[in-house]
Amino acid sequence: MQDKYAYLGPAGTFTEAALRTLPDAEHAELVPCPTIQAALEAVRLGSAERAVVPIESSVDGAVTATLDELATGDELFICAEVLLPIAFALLARPGAQLGEIRTVGGHPQAQAQCRRWLAGNLPDAEWLPAASNAMAAQQVASGDLDAALAGAFAAPGYELSVLVDEVHDRAGAVTRFVVVGKPGPLPAPTGADRTSLAAFLADDHPGALMEILTEFAVRGINLSRIESRPTGDALGRYYFCIDCEGHVDDARVGEALMGLRRVCADVRFLGSYPRSDGGKTQVRSGTSDAEFASAAAWVARLRYGRV
Repeated sequence: MQDKYAYLGPAGTFTEAALRTLPDAEHAELVPCPTIQAALEAVRLGSAERAVVPIESSVDGAVTATLDELATGDELFICAEVLLPIAFALLARPGAQLGEIRTVGGHPQAQAQCRRWLAGNLPDAEWLPAASNAMAAQQVASGDLDAALAGAFAAPGYELSVLVDEVHDRAGAVTRFVVVGKPGPLPAPTGADRTSLAAFLADDHPGALMEILTEFAVRGINLSRIESRPTGDALGRYYFCIDCEGHVDDARVGEALMGLRRVCADVRFLGSYPRSDGGKTQVRSGTSDAEFASAAAWVARLRYGRV
């Protein structure tokens, strides 16, 4: 029986392109979903084994719909990540001319990555956001939009033409996608891992963020991302989305999570998984598993009089 992968659809999204890079995607059933929330909910309800969703752009930062859903919805674990180079094109119906474009659609992240090009080349065109870039392409095909920002690879599927290629403002843009499943066994440590979590402040007081950062700093753990998100309860109430180097099975990472559990109102563990870029975790002197074990043995001898 084929595994099912839910993803932000319809067909032709960058998310689908990221999914197709996975080793087992060739033998899986791909299930397009209209929103990020719907893709993750498909896993929660059991209609898909895993979901692939965007989580971070090198140009526009976090994909907040993914962060909030993972941090506050029913528990899911990240088990893998994919880094995908992003290049946007302006898609239109065959025969269309640039001067005829009055409406342009795409995902809000697409607008952020093509803002200067749009201002310089289509200053009077109305921007109409869509749930995904492929959805915007679909709307162009149906006549509801004049043009869409999407990957050039999406054009054939909707019988569109690439009116202008390479319309993004920055070359070399990359989006990070994550593979998400129900809680279960974690991928084994590889020495090139990332751990993701959400930390909720117990209360707002001077040094609250420093208390969180200290749990990582004193154990030599590098943070690759940290940002605040509102809890939605009231103004000034935030939680922090954190990515750090290492695996929860590493002694230093496990102890950092224990420290956070003591000082935070709640900590949502989102997963430990291999880094897609293959970057090795830097282990500072005094923070290796062997050194943690040696220190723990020393304390045990002090407590119990062992020799």
